[in-house]
Amino acid sequence: MNTEISGSSEVALSVILPAYNAGDHLIPAVQSILNQTFVDFELLILDDGSTDGSINAVRKLNDKRVKIISDGKNRGLAIRLNQGIQQANGTYIARMDADDLCFPNRFETQIAYLEGHSEIDLLATRIVVFKPNNRILGLLPFRADHVAICARPWLTIPMPHATWMARRTWYLKHLYKIPECLRAEDQELLLRAMADSQFACLADVTYAYRQGEFNLRKTLKARRSQLMAQLDYARTHGAVTMAILSIIAFLAKSAIDVGAALPGNDKLFFRRMAQPISTDILEKTRALLAS
Repeated sequence: MNTEISGSSEVALSVILPAYNAGDHLIPAVQSILNQTFVDFELLILDDGSTDGSINAVRKLNDKRVKIISDGKNRGLAIRLNQGIQQANGTYIARMDADDLCFPNRFETQIAYLEGHSEIDLLATRIVVFKPNNRILGLLPFRADHVAICARPWLTIPMPHATWMARRTWYLKHLYKIPECLRAEDQELLLRAMADSQFACLADVTYAYRQGEFNLRKTLKARRSQLMAQLDYARTHGAVTMAILSIIAFLAKSAIDVGAALPGNDKLFFRRMAQPISTDILEKTRALLAS
């Protein structure tokens, strides 16, 4: 079923997809967007100075919904995300990563919910996680409503970033921080926005997330960036308890990460991504990966 919504904007939805040397993964990611049941959208591909030819491959698709924004420079993820937000024409904006896949009903499901729940500012969905060899790990942990999502900001705010959808007006009020909070830019934004926003996450699985092999250096860098964002939030809000809990959580997670780096122990890192998955979703994910 093809669906559209009316509105004063040129399109109902703008999909922003930053890309840097995404290689062979970019075309399947783009195709999963072009195959959506919801058709009233533009896809803004924000090239961050790719040198691997992947952007040229997208140009060959010759689809008028695809708009490539490229200046040949490598400026970083946060700058590209803000660029996409500012150039978007849609009433709604959706995030997408360059190496993942959307289920065909993702945009239809999210827009229908936002159209019926004007109180919700930012909407995510559940995601299924798979590894580069297409082995399906399972689902990420899930929290549905704003109170549950924001209950433990010292630990994390469970809103899978690549599934985000919000009204463009909300995104313009909550741009990404520059200089970039490397590998924790989404958590930093959520911390800033949670007091004056309403978050929700759908139980529907609409997104397949490609999880790379465990990398201790990158993981610890992300942990540190998130901790800095948490401590900055705690400082500006006088939240001493949160600061203490954030440090404890950082130390505990880092200890697990170091343990996961030992030979044969990477399951310690991946176990949070192995929440039970229904047979129906498992079959749909296999079909998506095979398409």
